Amino acid sequence: MSKAERGGAPGKSFIATLRVKPEKRDDFIALQTELKGLVHDHEPDAYVYEVLQAEDDENLFYCVATFKDETAFDHHMGIDFHDRLVPPILDCLAEDMQLTFLRSHA
Repeated sequence: MSKAERGGAPGKSFIATLRVKPEKRDDFIALQTELKGLVHDHEPDAYVYEVLQAEDDENLFYCVATFKDETAFDHHMGIDFHDRLVPPILDCLAEDMQLTFLRSHA
């Protein structure tokens, strides 16, 4: 999507590194799959929401998301299904999530 289509403001993105408990991996995948589908269906200003599993470590995942702007990110953080799904997702983690925020200018 071009900068003009985004309204000229930089997009807000994040990459989350998520290490899951082996016994919770299937639950984590199911919860993230549901969250991804809901984001794609109900958040048009969420341009990317993807969960990726490392090829060399089945318990290591990355969540990559890009939002139109800060307002779209704030909307994502407060939407009802986010509040319902994120706590059980976090319960699947073996350690604290590592979160990096980024800006998109292209």
